[in-house]
Amino acid sequence: MRITSLGHAGMLIDTKGVSILCDPWFEPAFFGSWFPFPRNDRLDPALLARLEKPTYLYVSHIHGDHLDETWLANHVDKSTPVLLPDFPTRELERTLGKLGFRTFVRTQHAIAQPLAGGVSVAIHVETSITDGPGGDSALVVIDGDTVAVNQNDCRVHDIDALRKHGPVDIHLLQYSGAIWYPMVYDMPDADKRRLADAKVESQFARAVAYVESLNARVVVPSAGPPCFLDPELFHLNKVIGNEITIFPHQPEFIERLARTGKSAVLNMPGTTIDVTPNNVDITHPVADGELHDIWNNIGDHLAAYQADWAPWLARHKTTWHAPTDTLLQEIQKWFRPLMGMCPTVSVGIGGNVLIQTTGHDELGILLHFEYSDVQKYSNQPYRYRFEIQRELLETVVANKAVDWSNALFLSARFSAWRDGDFNENVYNFFKSLSSERMGRTEVEAFRKLTESREIQRDEVQVGDYVVERFCPHRQADLGTFGVIEGDELVCTLHGWRFDLASGACRSSVGKSVKIRKRT
Repeated sequence: MRITSLGHAGMLIDTKGVSILCDPWFEPAFFGSWFPFPRNDRLDPALLARLEKPTYLYVSHIHGDHLDETWLANHVDKSTPVLLPDFPTRELERTLGKLGFRTFVRTQHAIAQPLAGGVSVAIHVETSITDGPGGDSALVVIDGDTVAVNQNDCRVHDIDALRKHGPVDIHLLQYSGAIWYPMVYDMPDADKRRLADAKVESQFARAVAYVESLNARVVVPSAGPPCFLDPELFHLNKVIGNEITIFPHQPEFIERLARTGKSAVLNMPGTTIDVTPNNVDITHPVADGELHDIWNNIGDHLAAYQADWAPWLARHKTTWHAPTDTLLQEIQKWFRPLMGMCPTVSVGIGGNVLIQTTGHDELGILLHFEYSDVQKYSNQPYRYRFEIQRELLETVVANKAVDWSNALFLSARFSAWRDGDFNENVYNFFKSLSSERMGRTEVEAFRKLTESREIQRDEVQVGDYVVERFCPHRQADLGTFGVIEGDELVCTLHGWRFDLASGACRSSVGKSVKIRKRT
């Protein structure tokens, strides 16, 4: 089996006459904020030509750094069969259908499905709203000699199910952040740095837990981090090393793995990894010195990359919509029916949300969840605030983007403030701006509120503590994902933190786990 890196989570898997193109991402994503790093705009033309006619296409989920609609529309043969994860909705299929793809291979969650030449695939899905209302997925490829797990950034909670396909030979997974928190929040830099460092530690711990659980022969850092070439966002890159950011680079993760006795493959777009039962051969498109120089002199590489793409970025910003006189009315027509659909989510939010535009045409829009209403802001109380450039908000509204996490927040082109702890209901609302999505979100919120967890009260040991086995957030097994950091128990699957003394959750209101010190 040969796996060729295309950058970020993109790869081409070749084995026994079958090629699977996975998550190819080349066009900048999220309002021109995210760019692939290391850059992949200089791939070998022969490799690019092979990407146009793969045997199968696999897109793990519908975020812009995995589903590159522009590139897919212009480059991949539309007769290519698409391997569809077993998601609860058909959003991914509809989106790819609009691009021209017409053959879809529907899979069942975690069940191996034969393709051709003795090759099978199993796609494991995560379907909580936290994973995006469309879901997220991981791909397992089995060819009779080799098992590859392309986990990308899917936070698989049932690791045993991945292991059931046989001993894993190569494991590709995310280790870096893919969120806007805490960098966009209005708080002192000291607090922001502490939270960012904790986030990085949680990310590393989660990735290490996956690596140790699957125990693959080869580990490949994948699915991030992006880089930020817009001067307004350049501070999110880790260049000097003291930036407040959750985007560490491959060498840091490889060094962290080495502390546990594990090794990983430093890779760049164009790197090939050939795995057989007896050998692992790695070939880079550049000499080893040039490969390491990408990170050793990252400032120079980013500066050249930035200069090359500056004209594109300038043109892109001209496509953002100018202010209109109807923005408030459009949001009212759109949001009011959805707010009426989600009483449980609204109670969970527990306060109003202010959307404040910035720029020459400032406008305050209040989401009043108690009344299921959208109002012009006139000093009403609120618990959550988002400050967004007027042109960006106009564009998101004009496009009727049903997932603002994907369409807006991941761009990091906004600032936020909240009164109190993280509240997942707020972001789940903004991920669910269609009746199809909001229906699922409300059902999930109601189920979480009403279901009993007493049947799950078995315990596991984490360090010097005995804790309730399952995290109340996504039922992650704390025996696998739980770590002790100072006076906290951390569930590294999504970074939730619990006070060791009381068990109270410090990441979300009203949640807790049972914790006691070992005797």
